[in-house]
Amino acid sequence: MAEITRVFDLLEHSLEKHRKEDMVAAKQNGIWNKYSTEKFVAQVNSVSQGLIASGIEKDNKVAIMSANRPEWNICDFGIMQIGATQVPMYPTLAENDIKFILRDADVKIVFVSESALYEKLNNVRKTEQLDFKIFSFDSIEGVPHWKELIEIGERAEPVNLQVYRDRILPDDLLTLIYTSGTTGTPKGVMLTHSNLVSNVIASSVLYPAGFKKALSFLPLSHIFERMVLYMYFYLGVSVYYAQSMETIAADLVEVKPHGFTTVPRLLEKVYDRIVAKGSELTGVKKQLFFWALNLGLRYEMNGANGLWYEVQLKLANKLIFNKWRDALGGNILAVVSGGAALQSRLARVFWAAGMPVLEGYGLTETSPVIAVNGLTEGAAKFTTVGKAIRDVEIKIAEDGEILCKGPNVMKGYYNRPDLSDEVIDKDGFFHTGDIGELVDGQYLRITDRKKEIFKTAGGKYIAPQILENKFKESPYIEQMIVIGENERFPAALILPNFPALSAWCSRSNIPFSNNADMIKDQRVIDKIQSVVDHFNKDFGHWEQVKKFELLTEDWSIDGGELTPKLSLKRKVILQKYKDQVDKIYKNA
Repeated sequence: MAEITRVFDLLEHSLEKHRKEDMVAAKQNGIWNKYSTEKFVAQVNSVSQGLIASGIEKDNKVAIMSANRPEWNICDFGIMQIGATQVPMYPTLAENDIKFILRDADVKIVFVSESALYEKLNNVRKTEQLDFKIFSFDSIEGVPHWKELIEIGERAEPVNLQVYRDRILPDDLLTLIYTSGTTGTPKGVMLTHSNLVSNVIASSVLYPAGFKKALSFLPLSHIFERMVLYMYFYLGVSVYYAQSMETIAADLVEVKPHGFTTVPRLLEKVYDRIVAKGSELTGVKKQLFFWALNLGLRYEMNGANGLWYEVQLKLANKLIFNKWRDALGGNILAVVSGGAALQSRLARVFWAAGMPVLEGYGLTETSPVIAVNGLTEGAAKFTTVGKAIRDVEIKIAEDGEILCKGPNVMKGYYNRPDLSDEVIDKDGFFHTGDIGELVDGQYLRITDRKKEIFKTAGGKYIAPQILENKFKESPYIEQMIVIGENERFPAALILPNFPALSAWCSRSNIPFSNNADMIKDQRVIDKIQSVVDHFNKDFGHWEQVKKFELLTEDWSIDGGELTPKLSLKRKVILQKYKDQVDKIYKNA
């Protein structure tokens, strides 16, 4: 059996242990295009041959700028097994970030998925006078196709790829991942083969034996989904790519996966859709739906609510929650959530419905998993991100910051030893920038981002994420950002859940022509105020949101308000809505 010390060792491991017809699959023209293990590995080797024939050498940088698709994985492995370094680039990157990454990493080749990205890259190549080649996954007239790279390799003198593999050590650089740059110039996180292999093996124990098929839709450009894909290959799990974020619901029903990874925002949307459909029911069906829902919201693990609760839950699963499971394909064994804090009510109700959500925590710099909840008894606790994974040590600093140490911690920031020294101390502990605590001495609870905590003019500290996550439990709030640094009181910019608010307006006989018109109506403002008042009760007087402004424009990755993992870009939002912020604090 192949020993896995470098990520590309997963290829031989898959051939020896997990040969299958659908190692990875994606839909094209309405048909699932499946790559068998043999076909996948053969194409990886052909890409490696083509890269070598094109002059790519060990430690050269090769970028991929594409949405999720099998070609992404094939080129990733083709790059890594000759000792080159893969640089993932989000398709939504701003032009300034693209320029910086290409120049800083000295990228030699970029794989792009489609014509719009090719035009963006080609424009940068011309204006910045950079020397790199572009290959496209889609067929674009006048643009070298990625299969042409394979042909270059086939025409060249054959090389022994094993010689290239043997030169690569576990501590060699695997990938260079640039942060989003929301707080300044992007930083290149250097992750080694050893970093990822340790995370893959330590995280793989989460999955039950029957977990054989997964749906993937989070961006592979982020280390979370990429590590998970490596783990799927390690476990022999077939990977099916969702066609788009809009088709996830349909793809779940068609693929019937045993699980998927997600971010809380998407789970919130699934939950909101289910509740909205339940609200449309009438009579006994509606009563049963909300009886089951309220039962689920009180769920405790390991039968802690007692026998009578478990009897009721069994009935709720038979009458109501079975339909929830069918809506997600009917075979879900586990869902892993990361990237942001998960509301405990969502975790409880999905666990109650027989679809356990395992919340985890980590950063790009930690490959990424530091801690995660598990399925076995004692391995999970609501309101926490679980226990540290194997070989990772967690320590809480005096100021509450979470520190971690282990084989998953990055090699450092590319070309920035000064920044590396700022976050990795002399004892090898990585400083996460997050605030947390260890519950019962073992379960990690995240309370806020150290850099996002702010102080009001009165000297009181505010942890905005705690407030935001609580307020978003309301069906009438889609998104919100809590503000108030150096101001007299906390306030908020609120993006309402317009479908829910529209339904309320209809029930309340409040006419409106559009969303902008709706939020001007005093009755609507009063409705949101009642929501704010309700949730304010959970917080100290100094933390409570005193004023708010309602917004109409959705926040998105493309719009620049959200990161690729759907976290808030606070500085961008505050700058974009400066007028609304000024209005809140004018004469305050």
